[in-house]
Amino acid sequence: MADDGYTLGTHHFKSRLIIGSGKYASFEQNLAAAEASGAEMVTVALRRTKLDAPKGQGLLDFISPDRFTILPNTAGCYSAEEAIATSRMARELLQTDLIKLEVIGDERTLFPDVAATIEAAAVLVDEGFTVLPYVTDDPVACQRLAALGCAAVMPLAAPIGSGLGIRNPANLRIIVETVEVPVIVDAGVGTASDAAVAMELGATAVLMNTGIAAAKEPVKMATAMRLAIEAGRLAYEAGRMPRRLYASASSPLDGLASF
Repeated sequence: MADDGYTLGTHHFKSRLIIGSGKYASFEQNLAAAEASGAEMVTVALRRTKLDAPKGQGLLDFISPDRFTILPNTAGCYSAEEAIATSRMARELLQTDLIKLEVIGDERTLFPDVAATIEAAAVLVDEGFTVLPYVTDDPVACQRLAALGCAAVMPLAAPIGSGLGIRNPANLRIIVETVEVPVIVDAGVGTASDAAVAMELGATAVLMNTGIAAAKEPVKMATAMRLAIEAGRLAYEAGRMPRRLYASASSPLDGLASF
């Protein structure tokens, strides 16, 4: 069944799976996983990636901007000022208005600093960036970021790299229902069923890195994630049956033969 995809600023995507570029055994494995996932967009941590590596030895020689949309992120930033400076550097180096905004507030949990994220988002939106902020699964924070003009909101499902799956589905449903921008579930997806649940809740897309990169067979997991995203989206569009406390016969009882 055809899926028209979704739009972030001036960018349109068919694939609802976004993958990362860290923790893979090699750039070759990262590329193979990206291909298997069907992803059109790959996120790159600007502060952790050597963009000036010798030709043929850098990430972008494999995850090529000619083939994938590169989504630079501000991973490793712990203040609004750091994130803003990193975003400006990303736009200059990669010639893109896209930025995944991350301002970390706690080094142990890697939870975002919501106040600093909102502060940085306001500046970057004013400067013409297409801002995709990583944020807690707080409906009010997501509403404020959307109101600022962010192109999407990216609430976490669980702590980054934890693989715990969706810890608070009720909040994600509220976010989906109360913001008018795409909702991209980010962080905590560990396996295909987690991705399917995110999509069944109405998420626009899912971003994942460790769930694929840390699997025993990353390329197989990338394929599983692609299929789960597609299945979850179809299930959301189809609309699930209502839950019932008691049994309901699968076949009509009218006209039942008597013996």
